[in-house]
Amino acid sequence: MRQPIVHHTATLSLRHRLARGFTLIEVMIVVAIIAILAAVAIPSYRDYILRGQLVDGTTLLASVRADMERYYQDNRTYTAVGGFVPPCASIDPITRTQGKFVVTCTTTNGPPQGFVLTATAVSGSASGFSYSVDQRDNRRTEATGTTSWPMPVPNTCWATKRGQSC
Repeated sequence: MRQPIVHHTATLSLRHRLARGFTLIEVMIVVAIIAILAAVAIPSYRDYILRGQLVDGTTLLASVRADMERYYQDNRTYTAVGGFVPPCASIDPITRTQGKFVVTCTTTNGPPQGFVLTATAVSGSASGFSYSVDQRDNRRTEATGTTSWPMPVPNTCWATKRGQSC
């Protein structure tokens, strides 16, 4: 013969407590922790993405600057000589674009002879940033509309991360 199942009060209370789920306080604590983590992680991630895009501009400038210096070594000028066209004048839209940046160039026949290359971001989170370099390797960073990114003081380098100093 089977014995009747007897539930003790403690066992019944424990089962009842386990079946209730989470309290509102517990859920709110979890939501608060997620919000704090998101408040730290999202800005850090945006800076990480932006820093990756800024490297495209500085790489493009360094490449075109090296081309300009090679041209100068061969022709002793930054402007056109006979049938030789300087890299600034021959830059086509495909080779003057890298990532979100487009490079522009101005030359002076002198005296003194020189050039200024400027890489400007045209889209994405890097929009508003521009980098420049001249024949003397004077570098500069500009950021318009990006108030949360302070410029280096003195502004004599290409800033590629927040708070960088030259």
